[in-house]
Amino acid sequence: MRKTLLAAAVAGAFSLPAVAMAADATPTHTFTPNIGVVSDYLFRGVSQTHGGAALQGGVDYAHASGLYAGIWGSTITWVKDANGKGSTEVDLYGGYKNSFAGGNLTYDLGLIAYTYPGHGPAVPNVNATPNTTEVYGALGYKWLTVKYSQAISTNFIGWQGGPAFDQKTRGSGYLELNAAYDLGSGWGVAGHYGNQKVKNSVAIPGVVTDANYSDWNIGVTKELSFGVVGLTYSDTDTSGACSTPYPANASAYCWGAGNWTSTTGSTTNFRNVAKGTVVLSFKKTF
Repeated sequence: MRKTLLAAAVAGAFSLPAVAMAADATPTHTFTPNIGVVSDYLFRGVSQTHGGAALQGGVDYAHASGLYAGIWGSTITWVKDANGKGSTEVDLYGGYKNSFAGGNLTYDLGLIAYTYPGHGPAVPNVNATPNTTEVYGALGYKWLTVKYSQAISTNFIGWQGGPAFDQKTRGSGYLELNAAYDLGSGWGVAGHYGNQKVKNSVAIPGVVTDANYSDWNIGVTKELSFGVVGLTYSDTDTSGACSTPYPANASAYCWGAGNWTSTTGSTTNFRNVAKGTVVLSFKKTF
């Protein structure tokens, strides 16, 4: 679930054309470590930390041909909150990106695996294994990028479909439009709109809404001598109620904290993890 920070979005938008630079201007092999912290870790507009802060970092490898690979990790809480274990996400990814049409258009094709070490076993008719693999493709023009990602693993981020929660969610897709503009003097602005479709997700009347939704964000970054600071506002159009105790006609994104269990069906501190929120971020690239 990497590159959800505004700072990463700005950097990503301007990194694509760089792959196609002349060989005498770009090293054959490039390794780029990064570390960061966010006040709330959002993945497609949904908090992965129940509204709390997260520590993040990774390493990117790029070849002058356009091939790339990397590893990125973050602290999380949602897996153990949802009848699982573990407090870490590790993403492994790789692909190929380059430009054409005189450098005016860019493309990016790749695969990413979201993994959750020590996540514990899946619970039939409750939740699936959170580990997820997606393929993705992106097309960019100047400061605009459109991207589509689709889950090819059996399930998508722990979701199970159908009214009995017994159907696969392979084929879940996310379409997004990203804009990132360099204002100069270290300032950048970015905007995002995305639509998440969870395969076979259905609403259960009077119980819970479906998991499909759209999200958007807008924000600003400032590059300083010690790193990039960002401020982003993010929101979604998810519906349904959320309160403690768990309400009727609840939002699919009304999540509790404190290890929900299949035996008691209880948890605490229910929170709409897809509601509008402001995120402060810091990222340092070496």
